Amino acid sequence: MFNVKLSDIPPVVKNLILINVVMLIATWVLSNVAGIQLSNVLGLHYFKSDLFSPYQFVTHMFMHGGLMHLFFNMFALYMFGRVLETVWGSKRFFIYFIVTGLGAAVLHTFVIHLQMTAITNDITAFFNTPSPEAFALLVKDHFPEYYTQIYSKLLDGWYSNPESTQYVVMSKQYINELMDFKMNIPTVGASGAVFGVLLAFGMLFPNTQLMLLFPPIPIKAKYFVIFYGGLELWLGLTQPGSNIAHFAHLGGMLFGFILIKIWNKKTTNFY
Repeated sequence: MFNVKLSDIPPVVKNLILINVVMLIATWVLSNVAGIQLSNVLGLHYFKSDLFSPYQFVTHMFMHGGLMHLFFNMFALYMFGRVLETVWGSKRFFIYFIVTGLGAAVLHTFVIHLQMTAITNDITAFFNTPSPEAFALLVKDHFPEYYTQIYSKLLDGWYSNPESTQYVVMSKQYINELMDFKMNIPTVGASGAVFGVLLAFGMLFPNTQLMLLFPPIPIKAKYFVIFYGGLELWLGLTQPGSNIAHFAHLGGMLFGFILIKIWNKKTTNFY
């Protein structure tokens, strides 16, 4: 029986969980009562978006996309974070959590910038020489989830009448709308920092046996971390358009690794 007492949770982990729960409730209330989408204000946007503000590098890690997203992040934070805070102390753990969350945002933003640059270059090439074939390839490469919809509304007719200027105008309008939509997608969640916490647990307690839920088998923490890190890298490289910010997870792990290595070299400067 899983029994959690608030008095057993160290202060930073407890307050982080409470803040994230409150922020999800506030998101629901403001959306339903006032029509305010808090994720558009506090979620992390691409820095060229009109919705971007620098404070979002911090605030995004206290926002979540739904109850299950919040639950899994906070459950992992409770399971691994409370051990780290007990060992490190509250100040060091809080610094680690914030640094890994910021690191996740930085790497995620860098990867998004590379993707947006590639999309922009391909859009420029298409605008210079528009054709149904070029448009289909552009959508398949960068907006595959919309290909079926766009085919039925535009491409099918354009293939039948490739010389039509009407379809050229429509295709450019579609591309601008898709680009604007992609530019303004917010990134939310504490996942980057939580992956940093997972990395730290694996480094500090590498031989601790963890019991997986699926499949229900034991695995050492170091192998669990290696598996998850490798999985996130593979998914990030093979699913660049995914709704899951895989490189944010890797960023949390990377910056956590660097910070732990720095701290290990400065053992006299322990918080």
